[in-house]
Amino acid sequence: MKTKVSSLVNLNTNPCKMCMPMGAVTALYGIKKCMSILHGSQGCSTYIRRHMATHYNEPVDIASSSLTEQGTVYGGEKNLLQGLKNLITLYEPEVIGVATTCLAETIGEDIKRMIEKFYDQNPGYENITIIPINSAGYGGTQFEGYFKALYAIVSQVKMKQEKHNRINVITSGISPADTRYLKRIFQLFELDVILLPDLADNLDGAYKKSYSRLPSGGTSIEDIQQMAGAKYTLFLSNMEPEKSPAGYLYEQYGVPYERIELPVGLRAVDRFYDLLAKISGKPIPEEIKEMRGRYLDGMIDAHKYNGDGRAVIYGEPDFVVSTTRLCVENGVMPVAAATGSVCSQLENLIKEDIDLLAKRYLIERYEIVQDTDFKNIEELAQTCQANLMIGNSDGRRIEEGLNIPLVRRGFPIHDRVGGQRLRMLGYEGSLNFLDEITNAILARKETGFREELYNTYYKEKMEDKMEEVKKDVPKTGAAFTKEEMEEKTKTHPCYNCGAHSHARMHLPVAPRCNIQCNYCVRKFDCPNESRPGVTTKVLTPEEAFEKYKVIKEKVPNLSVVGIAGPGDALANFEETKRTLELIREYDKDVTFCLSTNGLMLPMYAEELVRLGVSHVTVTLNAIDPKIGAKIYKHVNYMGVRFTDESAAAVLLSNQLIGLKLLVERGVICKINIVTLKGINDHHIPAIVEKMKEIGCYITNIMPFIPVEGSVFEHNPVASNKEINKLRIQCGQTMKQMFHCKQCRADAIGTLEDDLSLQFRGCGGKEKTEGTSKALRFAVASKSGMFTDQHFGQVSELYIYEYKEGRPVFLEKRKIDKYCAGSDECGQGEDKISKIIKVIGDCNGVIAMRIGESPKEKLKEKGILVLATYDRIEDAVTMASNKLLS
Repeated sequence: MKTKVSSLVNLNTNPCKMCMPMGAVTALYGIKKCMSILHGSQGCSTYIRRHMATHYNEPVDIASSSLTEQGTVYGGEKNLLQGLKNLITLYEPEVIGVATTCLAETIGEDIKRMIEKFYDQNPGYENITIIPINSAGYGGTQFEGYFKALYAIVSQVKMKQEKHNRINVITSGISPADTRYLKRIFQLFELDVILLPDLADNLDGAYKKSYSRLPSGGTSIEDIQQMAGAKYTLFLSNMEPEKSPAGYLYEQYGVPYERIELPVGLRAVDRFYDLLAKISGKPIPEEIKEMRGRYLDGMIDAHKYNGDGRAVIYGEPDFVVSTTRLCVENGVMPVAAATGSVCSQLENLIKEDIDLLAKRYLIERYEIVQDTDFKNIEELAQTCQANLMIGNSDGRRIEEGLNIPLVRRGFPIHDRVGGQRLRMLGYEGSLNFLDEITNAILARKETGFREELYNTYYKEKMEDKMEEVKKDVPKTGAAFTKEEMEEKTKTHPCYNCGAHSHARMHLPVAPRCNIQCNYCVRKFDCPNESRPGVTTKVLTPEEAFEKYKVIKEKVPNLSVVGIAGPGDALANFEETKRTLELIREYDKDVTFCLSTNGLMLPMYAEELVRLGVSHVTVTLNAIDPKIGAKIYKHVNYMGVRFTDESAAAVLLSNQLIGLKLLVERGVICKINIVTLKGINDHHIPAIVEKMKEIGCYITNIMPFIPVEGSVFEHNPVASNKEINKLRIQCGQTMKQMFHCKQCRADAIGTLEDDLSLQFRGCGGKEKTEGTSKALRFAVASKSGMFTDQHFGQVSELYIYEYKEGRPVFLEKRKIDKYCAGSDECGQGEDKISKIIKVIGDCNGVIAMRIGESPKEKLKEKGILVLATYDRIEDAVTMASNKLLS
């Protein structure tokens, strides 16, 4: 089996293979007191040492003939002969393997003749076995190099043909741990074997105080010489190599052999043990039968998860075949099986198995490829929609790039320790391997289901909307003409200090926020307090529209409608969008403005343009994530909560991208910067310079307002003098706002004359304080933040009261779990009665899920049941609205 040599115009990008000399050296490391020397340049031995040392975590000695330019031109015989002498003097080996490299094969070096010459010149070294191995790097892969070395060993060693009862066992490339497993199994069956090669100790040795440069473990040369007289050869490999070591022993010495697949997975391991029982004449030990039962139990445990697996399997041919069969028998669908070797047998060995599973899963496309590289494997992973990769560490870049988990197996494993101790043979090895695969599928499912839900149910909808936006927005790229923007800015009191006679109206339709600033607490409300994030009541879009119509009639100088909270306008985009659409249909000329932290700007920038938003304010307090990490406690983005510098980095990246998108579309952007002494005050000029670079219109450097209960409650406040000094300094860079009033989320009127108190209650269905009814709810929660627990699994309930439009936490109440296990769930009559006594004063129960039986019992008692996954405050509000309506 060899790798084809294609035209030089073809290109392998990041090859999925190791070179032949690597395989040859690996095989030689299974021979006792054996040293390898590579006939080629010094870099070849360095490359192989590095790969083997990092995978096996053992020191690896490989000699080199160190061919230079002179040796390349005139031949490297002198270098090799001298190298052999130096090697023998330094290491005193019993066996030496001489493997060629690309360079030696290209110049036509005859190493067999050179070795004969070495013996002639050094008769004292005749007791040392020197084995020539032709292993050009371009002639094949590690897989072929490994078998070439084994073939060279059995064909070059002087054999003893006396017959005996021992059994030869020749294995494909396996780990030291799997080699130890085989040796133990042969002992269980009382079989006396000659194992070739034996990597158990030389590449995974025990700790010793002194280092022995010469491998002391492995198969001795005396055992190898007896292989010609063995009564039988067991060849463990999924395929017959072009030059088979077992085939050679049969043809030359008449040793019968049987090749069976590597014992990986139920079918293959069963056949392996059946054959050992037949050869030994002994029954399969009970210990092995117990192992089989444990593997069957593991298959049952994993089957309900494995159906989600769509795997890309890559590596050496034997590994790919065994892993594919293991996956198929456990329900994991191999959507791509790939090897860097030229292996015509690969498809015939696995296609039937994959076909069977593909038909059951109604999967039409999968790929089996040979002579491939990682560029092609990456393309296959994408086109075949893989969610799992199984192979060596060289696939880690695909793992990172496509966010597909990688189960690291095979050779090499550079970025993890323990590669030499990984097992896949036998029931235990198969189970360990299966557990890793299943756990990778589970981990992907647990961490990626939010993104998957978004892509499935929302992304396509958003992309359709974006296409509509592109059609609706003028081809000039701007939402408004330059003249229109200038006119709107003239009448916007926040963007133009000369527009003080014009009124604005903030509509509080956006209660939720997706970040937590250390200076902000939004739950507090006081009719006389004026600061961002404060409102008396959150309005629905319909209520906001009704209120707008009233205010428009009574405040004729109203020119701007803004949405500035009390949370973030884009964290409540559906409410924001609906409000703007209702008002725009009623009033074509009003100026739309909104305020945001910018986290969701990249997603909604184009939509804002379509809605006719001409002015956007972004609060941006740092352009350095290290500083931002001090300001923001956490950021909730795409279902993931980020903290520290990662939170600040995610927020900043989205802010900058979103601002660029808005500026490109002609939207006027204002940047609010909260001045935090000792945190970002020295950093503000840099922020302003960055905003100027992006193309923002104006920056608003604001004083910090201490809020009771916030992290920065006791942080020092910059004086007006210090704020104005900063504004004047930054005014040399770009336009500054000096007239900001830091308005409430429900502000109405001019900046000098706020009318919000006069219009409180108009347009909505607000109840006065004297008539508001208090409602009480029992909430099932694991985290204390979300309704994230099944009713039957809680041992305590969170009690919330809803009064005056606001949910308030009261206490926790202990209860007996309704469902303590499958045996007890059906006996819940008594338990639900006890639970109802505990929560008898509650109007409703809120849980992520709840069974039909307890739901009916609660309803009989007049208790509302709401099954939802949401923030507790939002869920309580939702349940209250249901009851009040």
